Amino acid sequence: MAFFYGNAVSLEKQPEASHKSIYLKQRLQSKVEADNMIAHIWLAIRGNINYENSHPFVIRDNCDCDLLNSFVHIQQGQTDSERILSYIVSCMNEASKIKNELSSQDRFELIDKVICEITLENKVNLLLYDGELMYVHTNYKNSLYRCQKGEAVVISTTPLDHDIWENVPMNTLTAYRDGKQVFIGTNHKNEFFETEEKMRLLFLDFASL
Repeated sequence: MAFFYGNAVSLEKQPEASHKSIYLKQRLQSKVEADNMIAHIWLAIRGNINYENSHPFVIRDNCDCDLLNSFVHIQQGQTDSERILSYIVSCMNEASKIKNELSSQDRFELIDKVICEITLENKVNLLLYDGELMYVHTNYKNSLYRCQKGEAVVISTTPLDHDIWENVPMNTLTAYRDGKQVFIGTNHKNEFFETEEKMRLLFLDFASL
């Protein structure tokens, strides 16, 4: 869990299965409150099960995709999620050299461009907070939902209650400020199809016979 209070971040995570975690059960017995918050239970597909690979990640800027490979040697863990964050921060730092102070519009357009680049052959479900905007993206159908609850918006991989939940827009970056959608990006059309990938692998298996 990452709790955001302005530019301050409180990070709580543990390299243990959530259903076995005594800490998590005790933590959720009290009310969880923050201005903005990201909680993530990591399904360990790649990388060792350790603290460094546990989500979410926090990287401060200065103000499997070829684009991300150069960050393998500087990241603390082995996940592609951390490489994506490192790449985004690197792009922010480069942009800051040209324009000292990036506006919220500048930052959104930059991240929108990055998302269009890295989703060509990758599944990218993303929640990203930069101290002002919460960025949301998915290119995998029925894997991310949103629900407006008063002045807050809740994003989840599955509907959490009987309120009205809708799919997060596919293949399109959106950004929220204080629970309100303020930006919507490019529809890059790079939808990820896991079943097609499995079919290709199956075809290759048959071909090898």
